[in-house]
Amino acid sequence: MASSTSAAAAVSLSLRLRSPYLNPIKFSQFGFSRSKSLPLVLPCLALDTSAKSVSAKGEMEKENKLWGGRFEEGVHESVERFTESVSFEAEELWAHDIRGSIAHANMLAAQGLITEGDRDLIIEGLGKIKTKIETGEFVWRKDREDVHMNIEAALTDMIGEPAKKLHTARSRNDQVVTDIRLWCRDAIDRILIRIKQLQTQLVLLALRNDGLIVPGYTHLQRAQPVLLQHLLLSYVEQLERDAGRLINCKERLNFSPLGACALAGTGLPIDRLMTSQELAFTAPLRNSIDAVSDRDFVLELLSANSITAVHLSRLGEEWVLWASEEFGFIIPSDSVSTGSSIMPQKKNPDPMELVRGKSARVIGDLISLLVLCKGLPSAYNRDLQEDKEPLFDSVKAIIGMLEVTSVFAANITFNGERIRSSLPAGYLDATTLADYLVKKGMPFRTSHEVVGRAVALCIAKKCQLSDLPLDDLRGINSIFEKDVYDFLGVENAVDKFTSYGSTGSSEVQKQLQFWCSKLEITGAE
Repeated sequence: MASSTSAAAAVSLSLRLRSPYLNPIKFSQFGFSRSKSLPLVLPCLALDTSAKSVSAKGEMEKENKLWGGRFEEGVHESVERFTESVSFEAEELWAHDIRGSIAHANMLAAQGLITEGDRDLIIEGLGKIKTKIETGEFVWRKDREDVHMNIEAALTDMIGEPAKKLHTARSRNDQVVTDIRLWCRDAIDRILIRIKQLQTQLVLLALRNDGLIVPGYTHLQRAQPVLLQHLLLSYVEQLERDAGRLINCKERLNFSPLGACALAGTGLPIDRLMTSQELAFTAPLRNSIDAVSDRDFVLELLSANSITAVHLSRLGEEWVLWASEEFGFIIPSDSVSTGSSIMPQKKNPDPMELVRGKSARVIGDLISLLVLCKGLPSAYNRDLQEDKEPLFDSVKAIIGMLEVTSVFAANITFNGERIRSSLPAGYLDATTLADYLVKKGMPFRTSHEVVGRAVALCIAKKCQLSDLPLDDLRGINSIFEKDVYDFLGVENAVDKFTSYGSTGSSEVQKQLQFWCSKLEITGAE
């Protein structure tokens, strides 16, 4: 046993691990030396956790952190890779970060905390950085951690000492959440545009299908006849609520955290009202602790996106079903369809399938952020760095879903012949027949039973309600008269709907007129 231990202790091996977060590990650091007598058998590997594994040359090549005054050692490269956020936030936040910094510089100068000359140099430098970013010349460095430090360090390289004054009375804690609020505000505007575009396409699709009756379903079973226009407008209504949630979210998020600093504010004579106004916020947030830690507005936005995604998924599900051979109600154009790699005959409504699929992604983004926030102590915590990727992903996904659904809606036709041939099945006029009996004075529960018996008779005779002779109907109940046939058949049934918001032709026309006016669709009566 001792011999084996001695032999194992003589083994020397260097192993390079492939993970991007790990460095080469030399087993010699654990006391092993070279030996050819035994194969290497090791139960586990230990990670070198010392920052000293970074070479002296590498240390010298790195610049000092802007926050590094109290530190004697450099950051371990695996920690640096793990904690950086510039790789996923720079493209999204840089413009908002520069805008916030310009507002902050203007305020500092107005308050006498920096000179007007320093302010002008700062703003001029930020303008040059903006141009470099827009032209692709700016180099984003991961060792500078995030978008804020990259821009500030580049500004320092460019103009020197005046740049070091920009962070006066400002922390990255209030800086980042200011950027995110500005980004969310713009993102909401982009989503609202896409929602209106989809609403417009759905209304135009309704206008192209005037008078077309389709089966209405409950429990995925045939229920009552409805106008296709009425069904399409139901999705327009859902989207309007989606827009309303986003507008409300924007109103609540439009308050400025800038000047809250790390969490406690500052003793310097800053003017938070000035920066709030310059950035078009409603007002500064009242509580500095809440200002830096609040992510309710992100949760609200992701929640609103999730509800929108559910609505789009339901529309996608309906259209995917209706495009199948079993339904055949929808014919997508080739421009919004894909084929199969093995089955030559296939024509798939893939865009709407992916809309249905991506809804899971949007909902997942919300859940990720809810779980992220649920256990955080008060004020800012580094965990909140993880709010950005779900936020960016959710907005990108929902904009894509809205856009492709609009394109799909503009490139489908409804197969009127197939739809009309399907209408006799399912006794869609049964409820209208029950209403007929109520108008004759029969209690609804009784009329329900009577019509149920009539349907049972039709099933036995393999016919429709409108095909039953009057004598058969009177055999069920003597209340039936010749005028009953004015209530039977899907066309008659639809005409009998008169309640506000119903599927009756006159009511649907009112709904169409409302939406054409609201969405500014011209040329439609």
